[in-house]
Amino acid sequence: MPQPTTRKAHLDSLAVCLLLACCMFWGFQQVLVKATVAEVAPVFQAFVRFALATVAVSAWCLWRGVRLSMAGEPAGAARAGLLAGALFAGEFACIYLGLQYTTASRLTVFLYAAPFWVALLLPRFIPGEGLKGWQWLGLGAAFVGVGLALGDGLLGPANAALPQAWLGDLMGLAAGLMWALTTVVIRTTPLARVPPAKQLLYQVGVSAVALPVLSLGLGEPWVWQFSAFAWGSLLVQALLGAFVSYLAWMWMLAHYPATKISVFVFLTPVFALLFGAWWLGEPVTPGLVAALVLVAAGIVLVNKRPAAA
Repeated sequence: MPQPTTRKAHLDSLAVCLLLACCMFWGFQQVLVKATVAEVAPVFQAFVRFALATVAVSAWCLWRGVRLSMAGEPAGAARAGLLAGALFAGEFACIYLGLQYTTASRLTVFLYAAPFWVALLLPRFIPGEGLKGWQWLGLGAAFVGVGLALGDGLLGPANAALPQAWLGDLMGLAAGLMWALTTVVIRTTPLARVPPAKQLLYQVGVSAVALPVLSLGLGEPWVWQFSAFAWGSLLVQALLGAFVSYLAWMWMLAHYPATKISVFVFLTPVFALLFGAWWLGEPVTPGLVAALVLVAAGIVLVNKRPAAA
């Protein structure tokens, strides 16, 4: 039987360092995916990433002595795991489908509404996850920071040529909701008593089965003759992204308040813009700097410890 997990009420230096590393990598990964799309179609790219990650997570489970079968799991954990996997796959399906109707900037803003969903939904099941007044202010500041960072994409002339942008926006919002619901399922069902690696295996495994169906339905070309750069990109996305960083995220969900770690994801699109400036030569504007300050201030507010009575 797995040992009970020791949970912490506040983030410590280890959690903050892991969160910063994850968000920085996820920001870099957005740029990496964009640079790889010319060779590998986006949903097919996600399928290959999660298929490779499934192999890596399975190997990790075997090495760590975590059962790959559902035998011995708490009652209901398998159903919750499959539900979490379906939500995880649905999130990525909404992201890639939404990009057909709206710009990446617009969709990103709605996707990163996910911490609001977590803050609204999770306390209904776990009262200790609720936010106080100043923490809601911090959450709002971080979200405004993301909107400010992506302002050009939200208000730019490209949107005039997208009459169905509202449909893409709804898909981005749905993706954020599914991300939050995945967190809720992991924290509030018997899946919480399953090792983090097994939780991740459900998510990447279901995605590896569902995403190729979506890719074929979209008519994406399945070409396996990639350049060395594309193969390197896929390996980095699979091994560092879908394996190492997501495993770290699962571990943090098992040990820290989900509402407090979720606010850190607002850094991801800001990091993506910074990496875009470094790699793709995109400009760093005063608005981007102000956005980074707002997001950082919001994270501090959400994680501010209450004053001692």
